[in-house]
Amino acid sequence: MQADLPVTGSTVHKSILKKIGFILLCIFATFGFVLTVGYFAVRFGFTNTKGIIDNQDKVFIQNLNTGNVSNAALFNSSNNLNPTSSTSTEWKTGPEWQVLKSAVVRDASAIYKAASDSDIDPRLIVSILVPEQLRLFHSEREIFKEIFSPLKILGNQSQFSWGIMGIKQETAIAVEKYLKDPTSLFYPGKDYEHLLDFHSDNIGAERFARITDDKNHYWGYLYAALYLKEIQAQWKQSGYDISNRPEILATLYNIGFANSKPNGNPSSGGAEIEINGKIYSFGGLAGEFYKSSELMEVFPAQNQSVSKI
Repeated sequence: MQADLPVTGSTVHKSILKKIGFILLCIFATFGFVLTVGYFAVRFGFTNTKGIIDNQDKVFIQNLNTGNVSNAALFNSSNNLNPTSSTSTEWKTGPEWQVLKSAVVRDASAIYKAASDSDIDPRLIVSILVPEQLRLFHSEREIFKEIFSPLKILGNQSQFSWGIMGIKQETAIAVEKYLKDPTSLFYPGKDYEHLLDFHSDNIGAERFARITDDKNHYWGYLYAALYLKEIQAQWKQSGYDISNRPEILATLYNIGFANSKPNGNPSSGGAEIEINGKIYSFGGLAGEFYKSSELMEVFPAQNQSVSKI
């Protein structure tokens, strides 16, 4: 009978290394699985926010495409969910709005630069930022209390949507593409073609770094502004000027290029945003901010025909 061999230090060392290697392999495999699930979730729309446009697709999409209901009738479409939603001032009465106001004022120079470069009304850019940030502040309550509120900063996303304007990767790529495609209905003109030129070979990494930069939000504002510029170009080529319709532009920003169907009687809607029990649509909330007196001293409305609340 063969005697048991003595366990040497080398054998123990190899055994420990094998265990560590196995643990690391499991960690990387799990991480890879999570990333893969995340990719397909975004790819197939599983991460899309439930919204008024989804709840009322037979009404909202049909009328967005055909324009067979009056502007007033569907501008208040969220009233079907909450009778006070379109006239409530709940959005500007809480601490979330005070934090947002403070952060937006500090970003004024970046907003004005993006507005100047894209020839877009600065207040229109802010009108997109307001529902994007208020939705984040009210849905991520613990983060708001622990980070956003004490530091008075904007929420800078870096997962499924990017930056302070919540831009998806595929949207950013489309914005870049339309800037350089004169044959596209979204083409805004030669003056804007090089605004998003890249300066490295790793375009994906540079794009991500731009939009999610937490020290300088200029690129996030510029991508959003150019999206609006391209949507305006599409509608103008179809014979409709929506440059003075912040609620429509915000709706189209929220629902994406593919759902932009120019017509003579568009209506607002978009993702559902709940603020202290009141329901707003993304576009409706953007329109309410634009027409309000909030931040008017810093970002006056360029369209003077819009009545102020």
